[in-house]
Amino acid sequence: MAHKVVSIVLGGGRGTRLFPLTEQRSKPAVPIAGKYRLVDIPISNCLNSGYNKIFVLTQYNSASLNQHIKNSYNFSIFSKGFVDILAAEQTLEGDRWFEGTADAVRRTQKNLVNVDYDYVLILSGDQLYQMDYSSLIDFHVENGGDVTIATIPVNGKDATGFGILKANEINEITSFTEKPDSEEVLNWGSEVSEEMQHQGRLYLASMGIYVFSKGVLRKMLTENPGMDFGKELIPDAIESQKVLSYQFDGYWTDIGTIRSFFDANIGLTDDVPDFNLFNETVFTRARMLPPSKISGTTLNNTIVADGCILNGDKLERSVIGVRSRIGKGTVIKSTYMMGGDHYEDLEEVITLGNTQQPPPIGVGERCYIENAILDKNCRIGNDVRIKGGIHLSDGDFSTHTIRDGIVVIKRDAVIPNGATIGC
Repeated sequence: MAHKVVSIVLGGGRGTRLFPLTEQRSKPAVPIAGKYRLVDIPISNCLNSGYNKIFVLTQYNSASLNQHIKNSYNFSIFSKGFVDILAAEQTLEGDRWFEGTADAVRRTQKNLVNVDYDYVLILSGDQLYQMDYSSLIDFHVENGGDVTIATIPVNGKDATGFGILKANEINEITSFTEKPDSEEVLNWGSEVSEEMQHQGRLYLASMGIYVFSKGVLRKMLTENPGMDFGKELIPDAIESQKVLSYQFDGYWTDIGTIRSFFDANIGLTDDVPDFNLFNETVFTRARMLPPSKISGTTLNNTIVADGCILNGDKLERSVIGVRSRIGKGTVIKSTYMMGGDHYEDLEEVITLGNTQQPPPIGVGERCYIENAILDKNCRIGNDVRIKGGIHLSDGDFSTHTIRDGIVVIKRDAVIPNGATIGC
């Protein structure tokens, strides 16, 4: 049976742990896999699940996210589907920013009045996974839940970084703790599948994905002044509502840090990746770009998006984004190059050659780049060496940032000919 569902994608806050990728954009707007944005993941999961009534709540650095959604998700005039942006706004009820996930939903509830729905699906805009939400909704309805939380089994080490839930044999959540320490977590095991037991994944972590029955959500937001679902409303609901755990055993990662973002992207180049781009459709903006042109380049476990001009010597275990340009003799390994927002005049690039200042957008000739993220529109000259690794200390500089051994070249940064970073 098809259920009437409205989805709310939370746009996130400042995303400081993803700096400098979030210096000029919100977390959900960060490019991923060479051609998508993080927000495309939950929206695509909704559309693939048959749910096409979607609100995206935005606040911090929201211009590029708003533009992406406007240019990507346009339904037929005969469809009742929509992907609408709800921004934090000044009203007679208040003039402050959203102060948490629950606060954001509470203050935008008035926009749901004209939508026909029975269940509210609340999603994060900065996670990488594929899920059939219709199975989640079916589970919620069939088990008579007031609230259902999608959970994923994790091991004891990872559990210390999540909100951990304890569920009984009929999937009812009985208690909750936020980021327990390594000793405390030993008391928080739950019923999990045999496969998860064998992997030592005995603890149920909240994925930040919630289903609320319509009246329950309204009641909770009215009676509980808390600002955050995970820290305040959910623990309170466990005491008064029927709160269920829906165990998900597929691939899921929270894109919260530079390292997790880097690993998620480079992991896409595996022969059989955990996140399969070739399985369910991931929707995004339809760009009218030419095919990529590759001349004399050896490619190994590399994803190449549309509109690239690649003349490098070797690309290995890397993701190359739209409109990327790589010069002759260049070697790139374990790197995510986001590409460019526009093309420069190719004849001018060829004519000026080594004399163009600043260097053209892209990577020049005879460069070596490894363990790096190259943000949009950066200009890397010729004979540049960039090498990330555990030998590097964290730091923020004018053109780049180093986090967890990853060198992140900032958006629009210029790296001059012959520069060396991390070597």
